[in-house]
Amino acid sequence: MKAIRIERFGGPDVCRVVDVESQGPAAGEVSMRLAYGGINFMDIYMRNGTYARSHTYQTPLPMTIGMEGAGKVSVVGDGVTDFAVGDRVAFCLVRGAYAETVNVPTWKAVKVPDSVDLRIAAALMLQGSTAHYLSHSAFPLGAEHTCLVHAGAGGVGQLLIQLAKARGARVVATTGNEEKASIARKCGADEVILYRERDFREETLRFTRGQGVDVVYDSIGRDTIHRSIRCLKKRGLCVLFGASSGVVPSIEPLELAEAGSIFFTRPHLADYMRDAAEIRGRVGDLFDLVANNRLRVAIDREFPLSEASAAHAYLEAGKTRGKLLLRL
Repeated sequence: MKAIRIERFGGPDVCRVVDVESQGPAAGEVSMRLAYGGINFMDIYMRNGTYARSHTYQTPLPMTIGMEGAGKVSVVGDGVTDFAVGDRVAFCLVRGAYAETVNVPTWKAVKVPDSVDLRIAAALMLQGSTAHYLSHSAFPLGAEHTCLVHAGAGGVGQLLIQLAKARGARVVATTGNEEKASIARKCGADEVILYRERDFREETLRFTRGQGVDVVYDSIGRDTIHRSIRCLKKRGLCVLFGASSGVVPSIEPLELAEAGSIFFTRPHLADYMRDAAEIRGRVGDLFDLVANNRLRVAIDREFPLSEASAAHAYLEAGKTRGKLLLRL
């Protein structure tokens, strides 16, 4: 089969298309013929070595990257009774989605209902689950809350804004330009800040009449984190879940105290997808919302497998207006 193999950590150019031997599923797994693989910043962190020391998301070289996808079951492993050949299935948090086939433990797989297109299923698995745990678990939003969402026109940002609004929260979003601001507004953002033109901390405090927000969802990292902390109400929560501008090296405990005795967390999606019940509950919610036209999934571009390096460069350049997919 064709796959993207990473032999060394580095830039987008280390993504190479190779022929590899396809292995059958182990007991408790299914083999999938992939239709689409998702492209995420997680893949970049694996490719460039950011996750080289991570025990949660291991990156042994050489490796095939890609952590989500959708397709059809082609082979069923021993002991598998809840999936059959031909089932439409999606998954996330299994490395190997930049390939024509992949083996997936059944507890990490979900059946895709006929009402949900496989493109949408692939697009939702990682970014949708991230937006879901952020808004439903890390900080369960309600009508009494106001949140700040960075990168509001990105893949997670668009979904997070919609889920936050569905739960009744007020949403402040940041974007880099007016085109992206329009996207965030269409998703339901109450206030959109063009962070290149205005200080997002000052604007957030203005919008909240000096009170600050209940929670900040920060996927940017190094360039924003210290001001994000200062956007919060007393005893608010800062959720750092990405690092598109670079990894945050440290946060001083006294900084959290001075900002108003705030709470800080740097979660992994895997810790909010602990077992089959949690995975299927989250993804089931997302599929239901899509099927009932209550959640819009924006797919920006599809790339062929051979252009995975170009897809990474596009994502790192901040050009995305939604989800990027590999078409397999």
